[in-house]
Amino acid sequence: MAQNLKMKSKPASREQRLETYQPLSGMVVPRFAGISTFMRLPYLAPTEAPGEIDIAILGIPFDGATTNRPGTRLGPRQVREASSLMRMVNYGTLVAPYDLCACADVGDVPVNPIDVQDTLRRIEAEISYLHQGGVTPLSIGGDHIVSYPILRALAAKSGPVGMIHVDAHSDTGDTYFGGQKLTHGTPFRRAIEDGVLDPKRMVQIGIRGHMYSADEREWALDQGIRIIDMEEVAEKGIPYAIAEARRVVGLEQTYFTFDIDSIDPAFAPGTGTPEIGGFTSREALQLVRGFRHLNLVGADMVEVSPPLDQSGGTALVGASIAFELLCLLAEARAERAARETRLNVV
Repeated sequence: MAQNLKMKSKPASREQRLETYQPLSGMVVPRFAGISTFMRLPYLAPTEAPGEIDIAILGIPFDGATTNRPGTRLGPRQVREASSLMRMVNYGTLVAPYDLCACADVGDVPVNPIDVQDTLRRIEAEISYLHQGGVTPLSIGGDHIVSYPILRALAAKSGPVGMIHVDAHSDTGDTYFGGQKLTHGTPFRRAIEDGVLDPKRMVQIGIRGHMYSADEREWALDQGIRIIDMEEVAEKGIPYAIAEARRVVGLEQTYFTFDIDSIDPAFAPGTGTPEIGGFTSREALQLVRGFRHLNLVGADMVEVSPPLDQSGGTALVGASIAFELLCLLAEARAERAARETRLNVV
């Protein structure tokens, strides 16, 4: 039975690739059965991905940079399981991602659970391999440090990227615990310092809660980051936040990172640093769907911690957001391909 396994003979055309890399239908094998992969897609070794698929969904099971409650290393596995509930077409936008792009689950980055720097090198190497090979990454974490090596890998090919950052926390802190610079609260300061993230094309949405130091916010504003905190979203509305974020990132290459703690813990309690007063799950869908037709080159969904929500509800929210991100990436990639075709014809 052709379940979640890649066909051995490589498809020769785009149409054949699209036909091959389809989720296992719940009308053929029930969604509670079969091998767990993201969105029930075929599994493909990452070394085989370039030239074969358009979008790779990969897990990054690492929480070694977490400073509060751990458990996000288990996030990718439970999100895979929850993603069996995703279907073929986005009800809200009618985007059918698998009709636009060949997608596959390429497994998990082989992280080192006791070494942050080694893990970051491994993540960067795998994302670099995929990106250099023309494959768009959609990563499922893991704690938020995983975004840092992803940004380094993407920028190595085409220069600094802009970013849409949906989160309860700015993650632009400097150091923790006596000078530790690589934590889940510092990834975007490191990325800006490295020149791989353009702060003037970076927007943060939903920031709230408390800080260790006012410097965290002041430093971000000094770099030119546009912060649309939760109070501003509540006052002016989600359509305003979408329009403002689109203005900031423009049409140049942009990355999308979504921290599950941007959602109120009433809807997503399974995360390491929950903050009350966040988005409802319905508002989160509205927000993410507002970023269609941007030049998105990658995305991640992070900070799902299964031990902190044994109901599995947070993982379902995470899987649902991941599907929304997949739809955005597939549509963006298809639009880039259409533009390139038109230019070649001209």
